[in-house]
Amino acid sequence: FNHLFFQSILDTCIAGMVKLTMTFALLLGCAVQYCTAASSADIARAVRSPWDGLRVGMKTDDDAVEAKGDEKPAGEQFQFQADVNKLMDIIINSLYSKKEIFLRELISNGSDALDKVRFLSLTDTSVLGEGDTAKLEMKLIADKDAKTLTLIDRGCGMSKEDLINQLGTVAQSGTSSFIEAFSEGADVNLIGQFGVGFYSVYLVADSVAVHSKSNDDDKQWVWESSADSTFSVYEDPGEDLGRGTKIVLTLKEDCLEFLEEERLKGLIKRYSEFINFPIYLYTTKEEEEEVPIEEGDETEEEEEEEEEEEEEGGEDEEEIEDAEEEEDDKPKTKKVKKTVNDWELVNDAKALWTRNPSDITDEEYKSFYQSLTKDFGEPLTHTHFSAEGEVEFKSILYIPKEAPTDLYNDYYKKQNNLKLYVRRVMITDEFDELLPRYLGFIKGVVDSDSLPLNVSREMLQQNKVLKVIGKKMTRKALAMIKSLADADKKDEDEDEDDAEEESKDEDEEKEESKDEDKEEEESKYEVFWKSFGKYIKMGLIEDAANRTRLAKLLRYATSKSGEKEISLEEYVANMKDDQKNIYYISGEDKESLLKSPSVEKLLAKDIEIIFMTDSVDEYTVQHLTEFEGKRLINASREGLKLEEGDKEKKREDQYKEMFKPLIDYAKEQLGKKVEKVQVSKHLVQSPVVVLSADYGWTAQMEKVMKSQAFADQSKFEFMKSKRMFEINPRHPMIIELNNKVKDGNADETTADSLMSLYLSAVVSAGYQLTPEDAQDFNARISRVVATTLDVPIDAELAPELEIPDEEEVEEEEEEEAEEEESSEDAPADKDEM
Repeated sequence: FNHLFFQSILDTCIAGMVKLTMTFALLLGCAVQYCTAASSADIARAVRSPWDGLRVGMKTDDDAVEAKGDEKPAGEQFQFQADVNKLMDIIINSLYSKKEIFLRELISNGSDALDKVRFLSLTDTSVLGEGDTAKLEMKLIADKDAKTLTLIDRGCGMSKEDLINQLGTVAQSGTSSFIEAFSEGADVNLIGQFGVGFYSVYLVADSVAVHSKSNDDDKQWVWESSADSTFSVYEDPGEDLGRGTKIVLTLKEDCLEFLEEERLKGLIKRYSEFINFPIYLYTTKEEEEEVPIEEGDETEEEEEEEEEEEEEGGEDEEEIEDAEEEEDDKPKTKKVKKTVNDWELVNDAKALWTRNPSDITDEEYKSFYQSLTKDFGEPLTHTHFSAEGEVEFKSILYIPKEAPTDLYNDYYKKQNNLKLYVRRVMITDEFDELLPRYLGFIKGVVDSDSLPLNVSREMLQQNKVLKVIGKKMTRKALAMIKSLADADKKDEDEDEDDAEEESKDEDEEKEESKDEDKEEEESKYEVFWKSFGKYIKMGLIEDAANRTRLAKLLRYATSKSGEKEISLEEYVANMKDDQKNIYYISGEDKESLLKSPSVEKLLAKDIEIIFMTDSVDEYTVQHLTEFEGKRLINASREGLKLEEGDKEKKREDQYKEMFKPLIDYAKEQLGKKVEKVQVSKHLVQSPVVVLSADYGWTAQMEKVMKSQAFADQSKFEFMKSKRMFEINPRHPMIIELNNKVKDGNADETTADSLMSLYLSAVVSAGYQLTPEDAQDFNARISRVVATTLDVPIDAELAPELEIPDEEEVEEEEEEEAEEEESSEDAPADKDEM
């Protein structure tokens, strides 16, 4: 051990001496180099010490600035390389989700070409040319025999150099170059951005030929490619276009559906219905035409007519002769089916949102709604607005008059009622980012030039601009609904004023008939609320930012509203001076809620009660705890918060002391069925009532949750509120029960009566009885009925009817038949005798 210890000390000393010697030598060498460099003028640069630049400890600000100032050495520059075949495959097969997009892209390119000519013609009219060349239009021709689809536009066309540079270079946008060239003061509304839309044609085509003629080139050229890495350009020996472009697609075998006229019409109307320029489709129709009958055909027709006359027969000969004479006088003709080809205008609708709202009539708004939604009815209302500032867009929104039958079944599905356009080209109608889900019933269009699109122009990218548009559109939509509600309220006020004036001059019978007519006529907002009221209630749950606005749109029936439904604003305006809360109760229907024991005290005090009869109301009211500073109180819960004076409080204390024996007895008998037994603040006429606790589900909420098909009830047991059993201290039945318990005369009859009262109160409150309570309740009702009918409870059952066997029945029938025969023969024998 000692040997190892001293050996380690020696090794440490030797290592330290070696390091010290090396350090000294290094420092000595650096000093010599420094002196030599300082004395020699020929050396351009001093040899740096290996310690130079070494930083120990924290770096100073000066050092940081010095480090930032150091320039990186300039490296050799290279350009990215691409495999053209793979790049084309990505663009064709991965960029677009639907094959039908190709037609939208081609029409958009044609629209841009026509817009360029229109813009250039503003300063030089000779650009347009003469005759058919001057017509700014597009044409589509589908040739089923050749399996080709041809699109012709009278746009600016392309020269040979343009075909090579723009179609031969991927992502080279001619539209973008045109905009850059005329960026100063140019009012150009062009669509193209990315320069890859043209290549979507290879989704459906094996090969593409582009025939084009530009005013800048004397010759007409053809660009042709089959989606490989090569293309060819040659002079066009075919028909002279004058100016413009003709694109001929040779379709794939699995894409021949795009040669059908109806399919093409549907795509044009879906994506390009509002393009500025007319789009014509070459259609084929069969029409009937009357032509003179030739001699050979005439004899054949006469023979056919003779055969028909022989078959019919029975006709008057004179009428036939007269008819034949008249036919002989007229030239004989026949109907022949004829195939007619014609150019049909497909996009006859105009982009109404681009016009000034003051210049548009209601009839134009109606027709635009019908063409947009394919709904033949009228919209309930609409709003037309444009937004400026951080983001610019124009929009027209409509509220339909009737809700679709499956509207509420598809609440969580993506709605396609709102169509997004960019420069009048439909991008998509399958998104829910611009309007919240609860406004999915609104139909309309949104057109913006600044929306963030991906290259395929099929999807929106999530960013700040999209959120800004969504907020503005939501507010405009809610303002449109609010204007309906305000108009409804204004009409009611005017009707009341008119009724007061008419009552001074007319009889009461006329007034009643007019009032009935007015009640029968529903206002626009009443129609809206019946169709889409549940959507507004869902908005209260989902949209916390607009909860105040949505709360003003709610409509409910109340104990004083009669057949009408009123708003919360009207309820607050009708409140008594000493009323501080808004009272409501939820249930199946208004009639049953009016008879509920929970609202007896409120009705006795003439306090208005809101009746919530929709299943969604239970969810809504959880998010709407107050309105305009007034708390919403559920009348079916314990602790009805009413204004009480000193007398009421003293009276309540005395009742508690007086009925303490019955309260304690009821707690003992009911056990865990109830949480609390107390003197009621709700009751006036009924003896007892069962209420919900302040927290947990009400009776209506329990029904809603149990009706959920896929809900796991075991997970929500803790939400089932404890029941409160309250007694009416003024009811004779309660007073008698209390006296029996107080005097010590409580027996099985007393317990039975108390339990019967409890079970009946549970049913009356809307709760569902447990299986045990249901059997108990059934037995109690049976005993009551038996007592009423003076039938002993343990009475024996009557014996069953005896049913004879089938053989015995047949024998009896045969015997009866024989007896009948013998009785019939008996009188005949007597006569013979």
